[in-house]
Amino acid sequence: MFKRVLFTFVLLFLSIGIWAQEDRPAEQPWLVNQPWWFTLEIGKLHFSNGSYGDALMAFEDARRSRYSHFSRMEDELIIFLSIPEVRRLGDSLDFIEWYVSEQNETRISNILLEIYHYFPKTGLGSSVSNALDALDTLKTYPEAEFWLGECFRVEGELNLALRQYERALSGRELFLTPDFDLEISYRLFDLHNLRGDYNEMERRGREILDGNDSTGSPRDFLWSQNLMRAAMIRMLETGGIDRFLMFYRHDNIPTERAHRELGFYLYTRGRYITALDNLMFAFLIQNTIIINEILRRDFDYVYTDLGDLMTMIGTRRDLLSFMEEIEYFKTIYYFASTLHANGKTIPAQELWDFLATSLIAGEWGERARRSGTPFVESVVVLP
Repeated sequence: MFKRVLFTFVLLFLSIGIWAQEDRPAEQPWLVNQPWWFTLEIGKLHFSNGSYGDALMAFEDARRSRYSHFSRMEDELIIFLSIPEVRRLGDSLDFIEWYVSEQNETRISNILLEIYHYFPKTGLGSSVSNALDALDTLKTYPEAEFWLGECFRVEGELNLALRQYERALSGRELFLTPDFDLEISYRLFDLHNLRGDYNEMERRGREILDGNDSTGSPRDFLWSQNLMRAAMIRMLETGGIDRFLMFYRHDNIPTERAHRELGFYLYTRGRYITALDNLMFAFLIQNTIIINEILRRDFDYVYTDLGDLMTMIGTRRDLLSFMEEIEYFKTIYYFASTLHANGKTIPAQELWDFLATSLIAGEWGERARRSGTPFVESVVVLP
């Protein structure tokens, strides 16, 4: 209760200026003059310890510190560019660099080098205007925006958390951590689900898939994807589950959860055709990861059937834990149900029989044994 009151007080304290970026002293004196990235790490430490009020203050300080740093650089560069001799050089960064070198303008040289650290000169088109735009972009701190969102999320301020995640994602060009944009996209996906914004949840899920699956032009990608899906479904119908897993592999790990959870959602809404696509890819990615992991230890392993795959897993706790994390047997259960709903009865029954005879399928094996054959559950009507 005390933590909740403290957090509310801090939130009210920051509410007047939390979106403002003006330069003012840090609230935590010992953080004064520390680089913004250090302050961010201190905030993460507070967050991990459950001190969300302190974390919120640190993340706000980090955001403001970065804004002030690059604002000062912008002001200095603009003043320098306003010198008549420099103005006559036009919009060329090459000419500006020559002048800076000739005049030994160390500070301006350092400013340009810091810009190039984030935005390579080749990408700026050797344009002074583009360099100024880059400095303006650098004032934002998407990592701090994300962690502010995390503070709001854990304290139940979902509207504020949503806004912060959106702000963080809008600055994705500044991310230094690989796949950080994917992590934020999944946060948005989960948050919309929690709020019951199912249309937005689905849209975010599609964005995750589009951003991590596509290559080439969207039209070419769509065409190739449709061909691949048609071929995969034909293989399921004519060859069954085991031949399907012998012929196909798909190790796009970042999209597995989006495929799986969208598949579950679409199934409950009675959208069985689209659900089949998503659950098929989730099932394929899951098994590809498991098979690849087995191959890391046993180079001679060749997949034959799901029963043999479970034997190979045996008592490997890492794979059993992974299967629990990705809801492996639940995915198979709803994949089988969706196949059945689309008239693909043979592979659906194969999966059902696998669940019914599995000793580790838990609840999903019990459900399969209880009914004996796949069936379609009632559609859930959501608000």
